[in-house]
Amino acid sequence: MGAAAMTQIWPALIAAIAAWLFGAVYYGLLGKTWVAAQGQTMEGLKAQNAGKSALSNALPFILSFIALFVMAMAIAGILFHTGYFSLRGGMMTGAMLWFGFVLTTIAVNNAFSSRRPMLTIIDAGHWLGAMLIIGAIIGWLNS
Repeated sequence: MGAAAMTQIWPALIAAIAAWLFGAVYYGLLGKTWVAAQGQTMEGLKAQNAGKSALSNALPFILSFIALFVMAMAIAGILFHTGYFSLRGGMMTGAMLWFGFVLTTIAVNNAFSSRRPMLTIIDAGHWLGAMLIIGAIIGWLNS
């Protein structure tokens, strides 16, 4: 791993933690609406997860954190190569990457699987917040 990548590990880790905590609050507030947008109920979801092991139930949260860390490292790499390290630059980069890749991917995947539009809105809103947080922290800590 190069020196530039090594200097980005701590800012990326901080950004991933902040974005992960944002997701916990976000889905904590919108959890019932999110479950309904999937065509499920809270009771049905609890019953579905009741037989799973603690590790199986924790796995999506672990995967989420790893994905956020990878996103943070990618945004750090983009900002490094463009030389656009600033709070504003990080947030703009996060927003444009979200708009160009995340929103479009979620919208297409949900359309082909006939998901409700509210699911796209909720999930895309989460990823927008996460990418803005990541970009802001990476840009700010490196400016």
